[in-house]
Amino acid sequence: MSQQPMGLRRAVELISRNKAVVGSAVGLGLVIGAAYGSVNPPQLVSSALVILPNTKIPANTMTVLATSDPVLSAARPNISPAPAGIAALHRQLTITSSSANIISVNAQAGSAAEAESAANAVADSFVGYLASPQSPIGQVNARILQPAGTASGPNPLVHLLVYGLVGALAGLFAGMIAAIAKGRSDPRLRARDDIANAIGVPVLASVPAGRPENAQEWAELLDSYQPTAVHAWRLRKTLQHLNVAGVNLTGEREGQAPVVAVATLAKDPGALALGPQLAAFAASLGIPTALALGPSAGQGTALALKTACAGWQGTRHGLRATVLDGNSPAVPDDVALTVLVTVVDETNPYPVSGLPVTATLIGVSAGGATAEQLAATAMAATDNGREVIGLLVADPDPADRTTGRIPQLPRPVPKMPTRLTGLTTEVTR
Repeated sequence: MSQQPMGLRRAVELISRNKAVVGSAVGLGLVIGAAYGSVNPPQLVSSALVILPNTKIPANTMTVLATSDPVLSAARPNISPAPAGIAALHRQLTITSSSANIISVNAQAGSAAEAESAANAVADSFVGYLASPQSPIGQVNARILQPAGTASGPNPLVHLLVYGLVGALAGLFAGMIAAIAKGRSDPRLRARDDIANAIGVPVLASVPAGRPENAQEWAELLDSYQPTAVHAWRLRKTLQHLNVAGVNLTGEREGQAPVVAVATLAKDPGALALGPQLAAFAASLGIPTALALGPSAGQGTALALKTACAGWQGTRHGLRATVLDGNSPAVPDDVALTVLVTVVDETNPYPVSGLPVTATLIGVSAGGATAEQLAATAMAATDNGREVIGLLVADPDPADRTTGRIPQLPRPVPKMPTRLTGLTTEVTR
């Protein structure tokens, strides 16, 4: 199957098809973002104000002096807990000037007490340094206008939510990219046209398929399966097409009743119910129908279906169920249609039963098989003298707008009026 060109619609289809990938990425991003926010708590800021006498020294010079090494070295021992070094303390500080003679010493830290301690210690050290003989601008009599008060900062819960949201958004974008990449590299067929083109036969019907897990659920499906009007119409068209293909479903033909084989892949359990549903639907139309299970169906859910068929005591009128033992046919003689369910795998590409199969259909779920697997199944059926005439698709992709080349039944040719020629006899009175 050739890859479709990547457009916005195609990208949306791939993302919606791999919602689990996108959801997992969003969840992982949310957890990582929240965890990062918890180990990096919000920084709280506390400020101390220093007032200077009227001086011609520029305010920017004062802000540089406030973070000079002598000031920070003297302040560091008075901070609790003490920063790792002068460089670490420098990163905590922001010095601003709100006016020509007021300097604001702003310190940030993970706790309010640490921020207040750092701001007050640096402000005191700055005032002492300006008053000392070591001051490069001469002795200046500065003083503390306002000591550092309660530190302020973002709410811790809001901080975690913000980091979590950022992580979730990053996960969303990463998940979308992963979903598109996964969808483009997935060789399994989903569109009906792609499934039909894989082996060159049409999709006769695409319907939702049940997924029974035990014998009781299989028995309930056979006894009560009733498709919606849309899907019933598709199955009816399938039966009509089988008539066109040479399978007489009316029971008027003499001899053996027609046998329609529905082959499904062992790796595609979602399509296993297609054959039983077709048989149950045919019986609901009044066609005496037998559901036969081939000798290969003996694992997983197929084993539960085999158990249900072996002990079938259903009440649906006209439906029989049987299990083929080896190559010995065990189908009642009074049926007009037999639906033979076969399961295909690598070890047994196309199991042969003792029934004379009239037509073969391949059942596959959307996204359940590759073109290679379908072609191998069709080749194995052909090698056993059973030509595949159509496909049944289980659980079609809601985004699929293709038809699978649904065949059109031939219309009766109207008889054209003919002109009579020849001699006429005149009638006289």
